[in-house]
Amino acid sequence: IQGLYQSVFDQIIGQKPDLSFTPGLLTEWGWNDDRTKVTMTVREGVKWHDGSPFTPEDVVWSLTRAGDEKTGNPIQFVWKNVNNFKIDGNKITGDVVQFDPVYFKWMSFLTGYILPKAYYEKVGAEGFEKAPIGTGPYMVDKFERNAFLRLKANPHYWGTKPAFENVTIKFVTDAASRVAEIESGSSQVTLEIPYEEYDRLIAKDGLAGSIKNVSDIGMIFFNDIEAMLDKNVRQAAVMAVDKELLVKRLLRGYGQPIATLETPEYAAFDPSIKVEHNPEKAKELLAASGYSTKKPVKFTIQTTKGFKPKDYEMIQAIVGMWRKVGIEAKIEVYEIAKHYELRAADKLAPAAFYNWGNSIGDPTTSTGFAMYGPSPHSVWDSKDLVDMINPLWGEKDEAKRIAGWKAVDKYIAEQAYVLPLIQYAQPIVHSKKVNVVQHVSGALLPALMTPA
Repeated sequence: IQGLYQSVFDQIIGQKPDLSFTPGLLTEWGWNDDRTKVTMTVREGVKWHDGSPFTPEDVVWSLTRAGDEKTGNPIQFVWKNVNNFKIDGNKITGDVVQFDPVYFKWMSFLTGYILPKAYYEKVGAEGFEKAPIGTGPYMVDKFERNAFLRLKANPHYWGTKPAFENVTIKFVTDAASRVAEIESGSSQVTLEIPYEEYDRLIAKDGLAGSIKNVSDIGMIFFNDIEAMLDKNVRQAAVMAVDKELLVKRLLRGYGQPIATLETPEYAAFDPSIKVEHNPEKAKELLAASGYSTKKPVKFTIQTTKGFKPKDYEMIQAIVGMWRKVGIEAKIEVYEIAKHYELRAADKLAPAAFYNWGNSIGDPTTSTGFAMYGPSPHSVWDSKDLVDMINPLWGEKDEAKRIAGWKAVDKYIAEQAYVLPLIQYAQPIVHSKKVNVVQHVSGALLPALMTPA
């Protein structure tokens, strides 16, 4: 969905395909020395899709609106941390209510978009939804709910003009149907198809492919209930899983195993943190707690089926690996909406598979949200981890902050508080007449496509 948003709206701060940050609607941004104020420089000469000028007032209005809990912004807890904005020419300053070291990084992610103040106030929320305008490379030409979005190039665009004048994005939720679309020539680009279909399609005349590791990971939450309160059980569950085999057999070699909730593209990735695959040691750990293959420890593991490539099959394979060391896990299948509901209520099973995305690459939005007990996204609530993470939320020294998160990741690995599995690779199949640039966030951006 970010690909749709970024086609019509510009991010406040731009983001390159490798997740690094670049000037967008802001050309400069930063903090003062004591982190009590923010400063922003607004790009000049930008126009909205209707031809009206983009102004600093649009930025201040949008950020103020996003920080108001009455508007229902899902990231309001970030935007509320700066207020009392003042404008001087194309410069904006704001007062820091509560220091958040990733405030600016959020400007490249969800809800990090500027809305047109005058137009929005004129047409209202309902009118804006029917006829949205932004400053992005494409304008909305026609939208049919659950069918397609047709875009046309923005003649006022301040950046590089898109290579394709018209783009139609079809909403095809079924993977088999997406395969049929690209194979028949009805569509020129598609993504998120089974890996075996990717290999088959790119061998066909007229088609090519691109597959790259993205910022999504597969993981298993451990909830601090029942058997998972036993460190031996947790460590055994982690050691018994052969992640290399999962990638090789189920994912056809695409993607890579991970030891923490950070991927190589994330700011706190630490390659020195290792988690061994050692089934024999797993058996010893379970034996120390009174378990064996004849007397296994039992718990439930929840998973989606078809939400991500091979999610259910991966859990089946893991349950088989666990069985060999003395763990008997019962698989419970649910829809992703149920996972969110149970996780927010802290009622997940002792183990639960999930696909975590983090397109800003910061540890707060991976390890932080997933493992901090008070977070609505976490189900592991132990005080030791809460106390270790607490100081990092407001740490003003960036090097110290990142080092702190690396230490947290190492501690989590030692305690086996979570089971990180793999970093996903995103398969994209396209016509040989189109060049596609992959974005590590997983967003498929028409503005980055060019004729071959």
